[in-house]
Amino acid sequence: MTPTSIGHPVLPRIIGVILLLSGLALVYGGIKLLMLGGSWYYLPAGLAVTIAGLLLLWRKASALGLYGLFLMVSTLWAWTEIGLDWWQLVPRLALWFGLGLLLILPWFRKPLLTPHTPAVHTVLLGIGLLMAGGSALVSQFVDQDKYSLKGTLDRTSTGMTSTAPAQPDGDWQSYGRTAFGDRYSPLAQITPDNVHKLEVAWKYRTGDVPGENDPHETTAENTPLKVNGKLYVCTPHSKVIALDPDTGKELWRFDPQLSTQRAGTFKNWAHMTCRGVSYHDDAMYAQQDSNTNTPAGATPVVSNTTTSTAANTDNSLPVATSADPLVTTVTPAPTTATNTAKTTCSKRIFVPTADTRLIAINADTGQMCREFGNNGSVDLTANMGSFTPGGYYSTSPPAVTRNLVIIGGHVTDNLSTDEPSGVIRAYDVHDGHLVWNWDSGNPTQTAPIAADGIYTRNSPNMWSITAVDEKNGLLYLPMGNQMPDQWGGNRTKASETYSAGVTALDIATGQVRWTFQMTHHDLWDMDVGGQPTLIDIKTAQGVQLALMASTKQGSIYVLNRLTGKPIYPVRETPVPQGREKAVLTSGEYYSPTQPISAINFVPKMSEKDMWGGTPFDQLICRIQYRSMNYEGIYTPPSLRGSLVYPGNFGVFDWGGISVDPVRQIAFVNPNFMAFKSKLVPREAVASGAARKSEVEGVQPNKGAPFGVILEPFISPTGLPCQAPAWGYIAAIDLTTGKKIWMHKNGTVRDNSPLPLFFKMGVPSLGGTITTAGGIGFLSGTLDQYLRAYDMKNGKELWRGRLPAGAQTTPMTYAGKDGQQYVLVMAGGHGSLGTRKGDYVYAYKLLKT
Repeated sequence: MTPTSIGHPVLPRIIGVILLLSGLALVYGGIKLLMLGGSWYYLPAGLAVTIAGLLLLWRKASALGLYGLFLMVSTLWAWTEIGLDWWQLVPRLALWFGLGLLLILPWFRKPLLTPHTPAVHTVLLGIGLLMAGGSALVSQFVDQDKYSLKGTLDRTSTGMTSTAPAQPDGDWQSYGRTAFGDRYSPLAQITPDNVHKLEVAWKYRTGDVPGENDPHETTAENTPLKVNGKLYVCTPHSKVIALDPDTGKELWRFDPQLSTQRAGTFKNWAHMTCRGVSYHDDAMYAQQDSNTNTPAGATPVVSNTTTSTAANTDNSLPVATSADPLVTTVTPAPTTATNTAKTTCSKRIFVPTADTRLIAINADTGQMCREFGNNGSVDLTANMGSFTPGGYYSTSPPAVTRNLVIIGGHVTDNLSTDEPSGVIRAYDVHDGHLVWNWDSGNPTQTAPIAADGIYTRNSPNMWSITAVDEKNGLLYLPMGNQMPDQWGGNRTKASETYSAGVTALDIATGQVRWTFQMTHHDLWDMDVGGQPTLIDIKTAQGVQLALMASTKQGSIYVLNRLTGKPIYPVRETPVPQGREKAVLTSGEYYSPTQPISAINFVPKMSEKDMWGGTPFDQLICRIQYRSMNYEGIYTPPSLRGSLVYPGNFGVFDWGGISVDPVRQIAFVNPNFMAFKSKLVPREAVASGAARKSEVEGVQPNKGAPFGVILEPFISPTGLPCQAPAWGYIAAIDLTTGKKIWMHKNGTVRDNSPLPLFFKMGVPSLGGTITTAGGIGFLSGTLDQYLRAYDMKNGKELWRGRLPAGAQTTPMTYAGKDGQQYVLVMAGGHGSLGTRKGDYVYAYKLLKT
């Protein structure tokens, strides 16, 4: 075979057609991008690719040289924009490199050559390929992630100890293990040296899986409790199940027999979730009294200060089911008539239900505590007025103190300006009568409301988890805002005072002790989603009784928990202002500054951060970016459309943070995902797409001059428009306020057509925990793993594969066998699209 007989003339022409069409697309997009003030690269690149395509169709060897020059310039441009970042190089060079490889192959190249063709064309193509391919190769050994930080903290102690309420080391008695929300376990059996020996000890399936009529965001966000010698699990449909901690055998289950509130189906619900249950034990308080000689019910006095500002496939593992003879299934008796027979419940579980009840259950038997409320439950619709079925209920476990069970509620975002109150209510822990109510729309009147009264409509709510300092008599509320999220022209003075911050209430009376606002005039859904964490911090100024609040905008505020004064600086920072006349004339206004903490993970974005699987969706993302308003964090909503970064999933959401009070570090999992928001004039809302969920379709905002469209910022191929990484783990030295280390975390194994195992850094929804053994755990990533990390340097030491998404916070406890277990619930998450399930997995160390 002679050289000229290699290949076929049609082969380069196929590449020619591809290049011609690609080049024309780049030219069109490049012109549009330039008109928006974007990158110059795409127009000349499109012209070069178009001409190279035409030359290939004409069988001109000069196409090879021109394409080689195009590869060289593209590589140089990529270097200047993003350096040697592998994932950023992919959309810029991968497609062009692949087509160049085809062109240099004899079957594609030889039909273009004649005996008189200069060798320079092939040489230029080879140089271009070497530059592009070499960049990709070198980038495998270069970590240019802009947020990553390598560091080490070798200390094992600072002389500090945990001051959280005492409990047995092997228990996990509250959602955050203690009422301080620290998520720290003193167990130390699992260490960096042996964590690789973790294996599944048992697994259990609840049988509660999403149904056909369930809402889109049906989630298993539950962190179980381990107390009273049992594990207590709750499910999305508010069922409570007691399990044996060593075997996972079901002991009893309670089914509240949810009502649909005359909705017909669950389709009207925005969420269906149960983050956890709460526990109360009379004997525990009696023991405290005998140890401290404190009169029952005594509350220390603190000054009032206000600060404004599927089936089991592994038969080798034990799987508990409801067929076990030890199981008791409990359903509540009808509550239409009062049952005068009372059950003694010295130990009780409190569970909020999706149909707006607060139920007390005997922790030993699973029977309702009939002396609580009306035959065992309190009706949380009382004094709330009308609302859309599913529009109000409690997704999070209540706070429990000596005498009170205290609960807030979720209010569906962006339906109207006439939604239920965000009132916080405190009920007697034994009989369920209302003791006090704090309504942020009427904050000074905390005496129980009149029987025919209605709490302030649409006042800011508290849907997350509270923290409690009973010793100092304080309850800490992470607050949301007044609806709707993206327009605030009619908000009240009280709303503006208490929204999007932390408010401390007196436990006994519900009166405000102090409040600290973390987003002024919130127009971005920047609710304080995470449970505040209480910890005594060893600072240069001495030991401080601190509260740490993680926020969606990325700041972690560290305040004195008695006064609300910042321990680490908080600076009022100028922020972008809205300029659209139609919005300004609607009554809207903007805060000129926002409080940014010295400890923060606030991200920044520019056009060069745009991404995608190919040059084309990256170009479209660039055009989208330039077509929206974006001047950094707190860019106001607009009719043109605004980029919201970080988005309303937040840098930190309801998962909060964990701390190690001995080492004095915080373990956090920041996320960086952008959203788009666009205001829709009232007259256009009716013709817009129907609302499908809180992040799909037109959010109606009835009663406001604008509806809003909220969407993730993604490319046409469904990939994020912003380049990875999107999710990290990090540690903070609490004695200095400085970050110790920060690493991207997680893979796209379960979120891409191909099971890619590369550590891209994916978002996580759910919190971290820390242990005295120097190990931290996290399960909330989009890939299905429970991971263990060395708290010294953040290195991933172990991961356990899960059968479904585990967008929740894990926990750890000691069994009767003396071993330390790590437990996680894996049920998936509707909004994130992770695999659904009903699994509880428990791990312990492999016996040698």
